[in-house]
Amino acid sequence: MKETDGMKAKELLAYYQEKLDEEARQAKKEGRLVCWSASVAPPEFCVTMDIAMVYPETHAAGIGARKGSLTMLEVADRKGYNVDICSYARVNMGYMELMKQQALTGEVPEELKDSPAAKVPLPDLVITCNNICNTLLKWYENLAKELNIPCIIIDVPFNHTMPIPQYSKDYIAGQFDEAIRQLEEITGKKFDYDKFLEVQKQTQRSVKEWNRVAKLSSYKPSPLNCFDLFNYMALIVCARSLYYAEHTFKTFADELEYNLANEIYAFKGAEKKRITWEGIAVWPYLGHTFKSLKALGSIMTGSAYPGLWNLEYTPGDMSSMAEAYTRIYINTCLENKAKVLQDIVEGGKCDGVVYHLNRSCKLMSFLNVETAEIIEERTKTPYVSFDGDQTDPRNFAPAQFDTRVQALSEMMDAKDA
Repeated sequence: MKETDGMKAKELLAYYQEKLDEEARQAKKEGRLVCWSASVAPPEFCVTMDIAMVYPETHAAGIGARKGSLTMLEVADRKGYNVDICSYARVNMGYMELMKQQALTGEVPEELKDSPAAKVPLPDLVITCNNICNTLLKWYENLAKELNIPCIIIDVPFNHTMPIPQYSKDYIAGQFDEAIRQLEEITGKKFDYDKFLEVQKQTQRSVKEWNRVAKLSSYKPSPLNCFDLFNYMALIVCARSLYYAEHTFKTFADELEYNLANEIYAFKGAEKKRITWEGIAVWPYLGHTFKSLKALGSIMTGSAYPGLWNLEYTPGDMSSMAEAYTRIYINTCLENKAKVLQDIVEGGKCDGVVYHLNRSCKLMSFLNVETAEIIEERTKTPYVSFDGDQTDPRNFAPAQFDTRVQALSEMMDAKDA
Protein backbone atom coordinates (compact mmCIF):
# COMPACT_ATOMS: atom_id res chain seq x y z
CA MET A 1 0.00 0.00 0.00
CA LYS A 2 1.39 3.41 -0.99
CA GLU A 3 1.46 6.34 1.43
CA THR A 4 -0.56 8.36 -1.08
CA ASP A 5 -3.37 5.80 -1.47
CA GLY A 6 -6.73 7.40 -0.73
CA MET A 7 -5.36 10.94 -0.56
CA LYS A 8 -7.47 13.77 -1.92
CA ALA A 9 -5.93 16.12 -4.48
CA LYS A 10 -5.35 18.84 -1.89
CA GLU A 11 -3.51 16.36 0.32
CA LEU A 12 -1.43 15.16 -2.64
CA LEU A 13 -0.49 18.74 -3.45
CA ALA A 14 0.90 19.33 0.05
CA TYR A 15 2.53 15.87 0.18
CA TYR A 16 4.39 16.22 -3.10
CA GLN A 17 5.46 19.82 -2.43
CA GLU A 18 7.15 18.71 0.78
CA LYS A 19 8.54 15.60 -0.94
CA LEU A 20 10.21 17.73 -3.62
CA ASP A 21 11.84 19.94 -0.97
CA GLU A 22 12.98 16.89 0.99
CA GLU A 23 14.42 15.30 -2.15
CA ALA A 24 16.48 18.45 -2.76
CA ARG A 25 17.70 18.46 0.83
CA GLN A 26 18.56 14.76 0.64
CA ALA A 27 20.40 15.18 -2.66
CA LYS A 28 22.53 17.90 -1.09
CA LYS A 29 23.37 15.68 1.90
CA GLU A 30 24.40 12.86 -0.41
CA GLY A 31 26.58 15.08 -2.56
CA ARG A 32 24.30 14.91 -5.60
CA LEU A 33 23.62 17.96 -7.72
CA VAL A 34 20.85 20.46 -6.99
CA CYS A 35 19.68 22.88 -9.69
CA TRP A 36 17.70 26.06 -9.27
CA SER A 37 15.55 26.51 -12.37
CA ALA A 38 13.36 29.17 -13.94
CA SER A 39 9.69 28.18 -13.96
CA VAL A 40 9.25 27.75 -17.72
CA ALA A 41 12.75 26.50 -18.47
CA PRO A 42 12.66 22.88 -19.66
CA PRO A 43 13.14 20.54 -16.66
CA GLU A 44 13.36 17.50 -18.93
CA PHE A 45 17.16 17.72 -19.29
CA CYS A 46 18.00 17.91 -15.57
CA VAL A 47 15.41 15.25 -14.64
CA THR A 48 16.99 12.93 -17.20
CA MET A 49 20.35 13.52 -15.50
CA ASP A 50 18.89 12.79 -12.00
CA ILE A 51 19.54 16.33 -10.80
CA ALA A 52 17.28 17.53 -7.96
CA MET A 53 15.25 20.60 -8.90
CA VAL A 54 14.23 23.73 -6.97
CA TYR A 55 12.21 26.59 -8.51
CA PRO A 56 12.94 30.05 -7.03
CA GLU A 57 9.77 31.65 -8.46
CA THR A 58 7.53 29.05 -6.82
CA HIS A 59 9.61 29.17 -3.65
CA ALA A 60 9.21 32.97 -3.53
CA ALA A 61 5.48 32.73 -4.22
CA GLY A 62 5.13 30.29 -1.32
CA ILE A 63 7.00 32.65 0.98
CA GLY A 64 4.73 35.49 -0.12
CA ALA A 65 1.56 33.46 0.39
CA ARG A 66 2.72 32.62 3.93
CA LYS A 67 3.37 36.31 4.71
CA GLY A 68 7.14 35.94 4.91
CA SER A 69 8.29 37.82 1.83
CA LEU A 70 8.91 41.20 3.47
CA THR A 71 11.76 39.79 5.56
CA MET A 72 13.52 38.45 2.47
CA LEU A 73 12.87 41.68 0.58
CA GLU A 74 14.47 43.70 3.39
CA VAL A 75 17.58 41.50 3.22
CA ALA A 76 17.75 42.16 -0.53
CA ASP A 77 17.21 45.89 0.11
CA ARG A 78 20.21 45.95 2.46
CA LYS A 79 22.27 44.10 -0.14
CA GLY A 80 21.53 46.92 -2.59
CA TYR A 81 18.99 45.35 -4.93
CA ASN A 82 16.72 48.05 -6.37
CA VAL A 83 13.03 47.96 -5.44
CA ASP A 84 12.13 48.12 -9.14
CA ILE A 85 13.58 44.65 -9.69
CA CYS A 86 11.11 41.75 -9.80
CA SER A 87 10.08 40.86 -6.25
CA TYR A 88 10.44 37.12 -6.97
CA ALA A 89 14.10 37.83 -7.75
CA ARG A 90 14.55 39.99 -4.65
CA VAL A 91 12.89 37.41 -2.36
CA ASN A 92 15.16 34.77 -3.88
CA MET A 93 18.27 36.93 -3.51
CA GLY A 94 17.36 37.61 0.11
CA TYR A 95 16.92 33.90 0.78
CA MET A 96 20.20 33.10 -0.99
CA GLU A 97 22.04 35.70 1.08
CA LEU A 98 20.73 34.23 4.33
CA MET A 99 21.62 30.69 3.27
CA LYS A 100 25.13 31.85 2.36
CA GLN A 101 25.47 33.34 5.85
CA GLN A 102 24.34 30.06 7.36
CA ALA A 103 26.85 28.10 5.28
CA LEU A 104 29.69 30.42 6.36
CA THR A 105 28.87 30.63 10.09
CA GLY A 106 27.14 27.31 10.70
CA GLU A 107 24.36 29.21 12.47
CA VAL A 108 20.81 29.88 11.29
CA PRO A 109 20.32 33.64 10.68
CA GLU A 110 17.65 35.29 12.80
CA GLU A 111 15.60 36.08 9.68
CA LEU A 112 15.30 32.36 8.88
CA LYS A 113 14.44 31.13 12.37
CA ASP A 114 10.79 32.11 12.25
CA SER A 115 10.46 32.33 8.50
CA PRO A 116 7.72 30.34 6.73
CA ALA A 117 10.14 29.85 3.83
CA ALA A 118 10.48 26.22 2.79
CA LYS A 119 14.04 25.22 3.62
CA VAL A 120 15.68 24.36 0.33
CA PRO A 121 19.44 24.01 -0.26
CA LEU A 122 21.63 26.32 -2.29
CA PRO A 123 22.17 25.17 -5.88
CA ASP A 124 25.19 23.56 -7.55
CA LEU A 125 24.07 24.96 -10.92
CA VAL A 126 21.27 27.13 -12.30
CA ILE A 127 19.31 26.91 -15.53
CA THR A 128 17.17 29.65 -17.00
CA CYS A 129 15.21 30.53 -20.11
CA ASN A 130 14.07 33.97 -21.31
CA ASN A 131 10.71 32.85 -22.72
CA ILE A 132 8.80 34.72 -20.02
CA CYS A 133 11.12 37.68 -19.36
CA ASN A 134 14.68 38.92 -19.73
CA THR A 135 14.95 39.66 -16.00
CA LEU A 136 15.57 35.95 -15.55
CA LEU A 137 18.87 36.21 -17.43
CA LYS A 138 20.42 38.77 -15.07
CA TRP A 139 18.80 37.15 -12.03
CA TYR A 140 20.33 33.75 -12.75
CA GLU A 141 23.64 35.17 -13.92
CA ASN A 142 23.79 36.95 -10.58
CA LEU A 143 23.03 33.73 -8.69
CA ALA A 144 25.82 32.00 -10.59
CA LYS A 145 28.27 34.80 -9.87
CA GLU A 146 27.37 35.05 -6.16
CA LEU A 147 27.64 31.28 -5.67
CA ASN A 148 30.42 30.62 -8.21
CA ILE A 149 28.43 27.91 -9.99
CA PRO A 150 27.59 27.10 -13.64
CA CYS A 151 24.72 28.91 -15.35
CA ILE A 152 22.94 27.30 -18.30
CA ILE A 153 20.97 29.75 -20.42
CA ILE A 154 18.42 28.68 -23.04
CA ASP A 155 17.86 31.64 -25.33
CA VAL A 156 14.37 31.84 -26.86
CA PRO A 157 13.56 34.56 -29.43
CA PHE A 158 10.50 36.76 -29.00
CA ASN A 159 7.82 35.93 -31.58
CA HIS A 160 6.95 39.17 -33.35
CA THR A 161 4.80 37.24 -35.82
CA MET A 162 2.83 34.02 -35.72
CA PRO A 163 2.94 31.17 -36.54
CA ILE A 164 6.43 30.47 -35.22
CA PRO A 165 8.91 30.15 -38.09
CA GLN A 166 10.94 26.98 -38.49
CA TYR A 167 14.25 28.83 -38.17
CA SER A 168 13.26 29.92 -34.64
CA LYS A 169 12.42 26.34 -33.69
CA ASP A 170 15.72 25.15 -35.16
CA TYR A 171 17.60 27.83 -33.18
CA ILE A 172 15.93 26.79 -29.91
CA ALA A 173 16.55 23.10 -30.61
CA GLY A 174 20.21 24.06 -30.97
CA GLN A 175 20.02 25.73 -27.55
CA PHE A 176 18.64 22.45 -26.16
CA ASP A 177 21.59 20.54 -27.63
CA GLU A 178 24.01 23.00 -26.04
CA ALA A 179 22.27 22.65 -22.66
CA ILE A 180 22.68 18.87 -22.91
CA ARG A 181 26.39 19.29 -23.75
CA GLN A 182 26.87 21.57 -20.72
CA LEU A 183 25.08 19.11 -18.43
CA GLU A 184 27.29 16.29 -19.66
CA GLU A 185 30.33 18.43 -18.85
CA ILE A 186 29.02 19.42 -15.41
CA THR A 187 27.95 15.90 -14.39
CA GLY A 188 30.67 13.93 -16.15
CA LYS A 189 27.96 11.61 -17.53
CA LYS A 190 26.64 10.91 -21.00
CA PHE A 191 23.08 12.03 -21.66
CA ASP A 192 20.66 9.09 -21.83
CA TYR A 193 18.36 9.82 -24.79
CA ASP A 194 16.18 6.76 -24.12
CA LYS A 195 15.50 8.01 -20.60
CA PHE A 196 14.98 11.51 -21.99
CA LEU A 197 12.19 10.18 -24.21
CA GLU A 198 10.46 8.65 -21.18
CA VAL A 199 10.81 11.93 -19.26
CA GLN A 200 9.24 13.77 -22.21
CA LYS A 201 6.34 11.30 -22.23
CA GLN A 202 5.85 11.82 -18.49
CA THR A 203 5.82 15.57 -19.02
CA GLN A 204 3.09 15.21 -21.61
CA ARG A 205 0.98 13.04 -19.30
CA SER A 206 1.25 15.71 -16.59
CA VAL A 207 0.38 18.50 -19.03
CA LYS A 208 -2.61 16.50 -20.32
CA GLU A 209 -4.06 16.16 -16.80
CA TRP A 210 -3.31 19.84 -16.06
CA ASN A 211 -5.26 20.88 -19.14
CA ARG A 212 -8.05 18.50 -18.18
CA VAL A 213 -8.41 20.32 -14.85
CA ALA A 214 -8.31 23.78 -16.44
CA LYS A 215 -11.01 22.98 -19.00
CA LEU A 216 -13.53 22.17 -16.28
CA SER A 217 -13.99 25.88 -15.56
CA SER A 218 -15.83 26.19 -18.89
CA TYR A 219 -18.95 24.60 -17.38
CA LYS A 220 -21.64 26.90 -16.08
CA PRO A 221 -22.04 26.63 -13.12
CA SER A 222 -18.39 25.70 -12.69
CA PRO A 223 -17.05 22.99 -10.39
CA LEU A 224 -13.70 24.84 -10.44
CA ASN A 225 -12.73 28.27 -9.15
CA CYS A 226 -9.53 29.11 -11.03
CA PHE A 227 -8.02 30.55 -7.84
CA ASP A 228 -7.39 26.86 -7.08
CA LEU A 229 -5.20 26.67 -10.17
CA PHE A 230 -2.90 29.26 -8.61
CA ASN A 231 -2.22 26.82 -5.77
CA TYR A 232 -1.96 23.67 -7.87
CA MET A 233 0.36 25.51 -10.25
CA ALA A 234 3.19 24.66 -7.84
CA LEU A 235 3.33 21.14 -9.27
CA ILE A 236 2.96 21.99 -12.96
CA VAL A 237 6.01 24.19 -12.39
CA CYS A 238 8.06 21.99 -10.07
CA ALA A 239 7.07 18.45 -11.05
CA ARG A 240 5.70 18.38 -14.58
CA SER A 241 8.41 15.92 -15.63
CA LEU A 242 7.60 13.65 -12.67
CA TYR A 243 4.70 11.36 -11.84
CA TYR A 244 3.84 13.59 -8.88
CA ALA A 245 2.12 16.18 -11.08
CA GLU A 246 0.22 13.67 -13.21
CA HIS A 247 -1.05 11.85 -10.10
CA THR A 248 -2.21 15.03 -8.36
CA PHE A 249 -3.90 16.59 -11.40
CA LYS A 250 -5.62 13.34 -12.40
CA THR A 251 -7.00 13.02 -8.88
CA PHE A 252 -8.13 16.65 -8.90
CA ALA A 253 -9.79 16.33 -12.32
CA ASP A 254 -11.57 13.15 -11.19
CA GLU A 255 -12.85 14.96 -8.10
CA LEU A 256 -14.08 17.92 -10.14
CA GLU A 257 -15.80 15.68 -12.69
CA TYR A 258 -17.52 13.84 -9.84
CA ASN A 259 -18.67 17.17 -8.41
CA LEU A 260 -19.92 18.30 -11.81
CA ALA A 261 -21.91 15.10 -12.30
CA ASN A 262 -23.44 15.52 -8.83
CA GLU A 263 -24.14 19.26 -9.20
CA ILE A 264 -21.56 20.24 -6.61
CA TYR A 265 -20.13 23.56 -7.76
CA ALA A 266 -17.28 25.83 -6.67
CA PHE A 267 -19.80 28.38 -5.36
CA LYS A 268 -22.17 27.00 -2.76
CA GLY A 269 -24.64 29.68 -3.76
CA ALA A 270 -25.50 30.74 -7.28
CA GLU A 271 -22.79 32.20 -9.48
CA LYS A 272 -23.58 35.83 -10.10
CA LYS A 273 -20.77 36.74 -12.47
CA ARG A 274 -17.73 35.02 -14.00
CA ILE A 275 -14.44 36.85 -14.44
CA THR A 276 -11.04 36.41 -16.10
CA TRP A 277 -7.98 37.34 -14.06
CA GLU A 278 -5.09 38.49 -16.22
CA GLY A 279 -1.72 38.37 -14.51
CA ILE A 280 0.09 36.70 -11.64
CA ALA A 281 -1.65 36.25 -8.30
CA VAL A 282 -1.01 38.71 -5.47
CA TRP A 283 0.41 35.99 -3.24
CA PRO A 284 0.55 37.92 0.07
CA TYR A 285 -3.12 38.85 -0.43
CA LEU A 286 -4.40 35.75 -2.21
CA GLY A 287 -7.10 35.20 0.40
CA HIS A 288 -8.21 38.82 0.29
CA THR A 289 -8.54 38.94 -3.49
CA PHE A 290 -10.45 35.65 -3.52
CA LYS A 291 -12.81 36.71 -0.74
CA SER A 292 -13.45 40.17 -2.24
CA LEU A 293 -14.59 38.64 -5.52
CA LYS A 294 -16.56 35.93 -3.76
CA ALA A 295 -18.41 38.51 -1.65
CA LEU A 296 -19.61 40.08 -4.91
CA GLY A 297 -20.79 36.71 -6.21
CA SER A 298 -17.95 36.59 -8.77
CA ILE A 299 -16.06 33.41 -9.59
CA MET A 300 -12.83 33.28 -11.57
CA THR A 301 -13.31 30.93 -14.53
CA GLY A 302 -10.55 32.28 -16.76
CA SER A 303 -6.85 33.01 -16.35
CA ALA A 304 -4.07 32.96 -18.92
CA TYR A 305 -1.33 32.62 -16.29
CA PRO A 306 -1.82 28.89 -15.54
CA GLY A 307 -1.85 28.31 -19.30
CA LEU A 308 1.85 29.21 -19.47
CA TRP A 309 2.41 25.54 -18.65
CA ASN A 310 0.23 24.16 -21.45
CA LEU A 311 3.45 22.76 -22.90
CA GLU A 312 2.11 20.21 -25.34
CA TYR A 313 4.65 18.72 -27.75
CA THR A 314 5.55 15.45 -29.46
CA PRO A 315 8.06 13.41 -27.41
CA GLY A 316 11.16 12.63 -29.43
CA ASP A 317 10.74 15.69 -31.63
CA MET A 318 13.09 18.49 -30.54
CA SER A 319 11.49 20.95 -32.98
CA SER A 320 8.08 20.29 -31.44
CA MET A 321 9.49 20.72 -27.94
CA ALA A 322 11.19 23.95 -29.04
CA GLU A 323 7.88 25.32 -30.29
CA ALA A 324 6.15 24.49 -27.00
CA TYR A 325 8.73 26.47 -25.04
CA THR A 326 8.58 29.54 -27.32
CA ARG A 327 4.83 29.92 -27.88
CA ILE A 328 4.28 31.13 -24.28
CA TYR A 329 1.65 33.83 -24.85
CA ILE A 330 3.67 36.61 -23.20
CA ASN A 331 6.53 35.71 -25.56
CA THR A 332 4.38 36.50 -28.59
CA CYS A 333 3.10 39.59 -30.41
CA LEU A 334 0.17 41.67 -29.17
CA GLU A 335 -2.22 40.16 -31.71
CA ASN A 336 -1.53 36.62 -30.52
CA LYS A 337 -1.63 37.63 -26.86
CA ALA A 338 -5.06 39.19 -27.44
CA LYS A 339 -6.25 36.07 -29.28
CA VAL A 340 -5.15 33.82 -26.40
CA LEU A 341 -6.90 36.02 -23.84
CA GLN A 342 -10.03 36.31 -25.98
CA ASP A 343 -10.25 32.52 -26.17
CA ILE A 344 -9.93 32.35 -22.37
CA VAL A 345 -12.62 35.00 -21.79
CA GLU A 346 -15.01 33.26 -24.17
CA GLY A 347 -14.08 29.72 -23.08
CA GLY A 348 -14.67 30.61 -19.43
CA LYS A 349 -17.99 32.29 -20.34
CA CYS A 350 -16.69 35.35 -18.51
CA ASP A 351 -18.62 38.56 -17.91
CA GLY A 352 -15.65 40.78 -17.10
CA VAL A 353 -11.86 40.95 -16.82
CA VAL A 354 -9.56 42.02 -13.96
CA TYR A 355 -6.07 43.14 -15.02
CA HIS A 356 -3.26 43.01 -12.46
CA LEU A 357 -0.86 45.90 -13.17
CA ASN A 358 2.01 44.11 -11.50
CA ARG A 359 4.93 46.32 -10.53
CA SER A 360 7.21 43.29 -10.53
CA CYS A 361 6.25 41.78 -13.88
CA LYS A 362 6.78 44.43 -16.52
CA LEU A 363 6.31 42.14 -19.52
CA MET A 364 2.91 40.91 -18.31
CA SER A 365 1.76 44.44 -17.44
CA PHE A 366 3.05 46.73 -20.19
CA LEU A 367 0.60 45.49 -22.82
CA ASN A 368 -2.40 45.29 -20.51
CA VAL A 369 -3.90 48.61 -21.64
CA GLU A 370 -3.78 47.68 -25.33
CA THR A 371 -4.90 44.12 -24.61
CA ALA A 372 -7.82 45.31 -22.47
CA GLU A 373 -9.07 47.61 -25.20
CA ILE A 374 -8.87 44.86 -27.82
CA ILE A 375 -10.64 42.31 -25.61
CA GLU A 376 -13.38 44.77 -24.66
CA GLU A 377 -13.99 45.60 -28.32
CA ARG A 378 -14.09 41.95 -29.39
CA THR A 379 -16.01 40.42 -26.51
CA LYS A 380 -17.96 43.42 -25.15
CA THR A 381 -16.81 42.53 -21.64
CA PRO A 382 -16.09 45.38 -19.19
CA TYR A 383 -12.78 45.44 -17.37
CA VAL A 384 -10.90 47.08 -14.52
CA SER A 385 -7.25 47.13 -13.50
CA PHE A 386 -5.58 47.40 -10.12
CA ASP A 387 -2.03 48.13 -8.95
CA GLY A 388 -0.26 45.30 -7.21
CA ASP A 389 2.74 43.05 -6.91
CA GLN A 390 3.23 39.31 -6.88
CA THR A 391 5.22 39.13 -3.62
CA ASP A 392 5.97 42.63 -2.33
CA PRO A 393 3.05 43.44 0.01
CA ARG A 394 4.00 47.12 0.06
CA ASN A 395 2.79 47.54 -3.52
CA PHE A 396 -0.80 46.41 -3.03
CA ALA A 397 -3.66 48.35 -1.45
CA PRO A 398 -6.61 46.13 -0.43
CA ALA A 399 -8.99 49.11 -0.47
CA GLN A 400 -8.08 50.00 -4.05
CA PHE A 401 -8.63 46.40 -5.16
CA ASP A 402 -12.00 46.27 -3.42
CA THR A 403 -13.09 49.52 -5.05
CA ARG A 404 -12.04 48.35 -8.51
CA VAL A 405 -13.77 44.97 -8.36
CA GLN A 406 -16.90 46.63 -6.95
CA ALA A 407 -16.86 48.93 -9.98
CA LEU A 408 -16.48 45.92 -12.27
CA SER A 409 -19.42 44.23 -10.57
CA GLU A 410 -21.56 47.30 -11.20
CA MET A 411 -20.46 47.49 -14.84
CA MET A 412 -21.29 43.81 -15.39
CA ASP A 413 -24.72 44.32 -13.78
CA ALA A 414 -25.38 47.42 -15.91
CA LYS A 415 -24.44 45.54 -19.09
CA ASP A 416 -27.09 42.90 -18.34
CA ALA A 417 -29.77 45.38 -17.27
